[in-house]
Amino acid sequence: MRRGVRIGVDVGRARVGVARCDPDGLLATPLETLPRDERTVAGILAHAGEWDAVELVVGLPLSLSGGDTASTADAREVADALAGATELPVRLVDERLSTVTAHRQLQAGGRRAKGSRSVIDQVAAVIILQNALDSERTSGRPPGTLVHRTKDPDSGL
Repeated sequence: MRRGVRIGVDVGRARVGVARCDPDGLLATPLETLPRDERTVAGILAHAGEWDAVELVVGLPLSLSGGDTASTADAREVADALAGATELPVRLVDERLSTVTAHRQLQAGGRRAKGSRSVIDQVAAVIILQNALDSERTSGRPPGTLVHRTKDPDSGL
């Protein structure tokens, strides 16, 4: 398992959940929910700088059969913008059912989904990052797919 803090990202149409892990990659914890706008990339990179992150992990929403969904392009867009704005590696990882799992965890904890959307986004980011950490610990390989860097200074989404 590689050492270093990683930042987990759950991309939605309106909001982006952000999480981080400890330097040993054992436990993911929520950080913030950002609005999805022209400041999204800067907000994620601010967290990466604050925590001296070594990598960014972006959830890639796929259908149960592994195909693209309506949200897949959104995640790829944010991942591409991040890769173009930083030297840090950016990885896309399968996030099937992360938001459903986040809803269930909040309900099990007695929280209502209504009014908890920003919390759900953070919990989904935690789930995405924790699954990536667990996958790397089990396989010995970095999870997901590395996003190749293409510089686009105008892309903030």
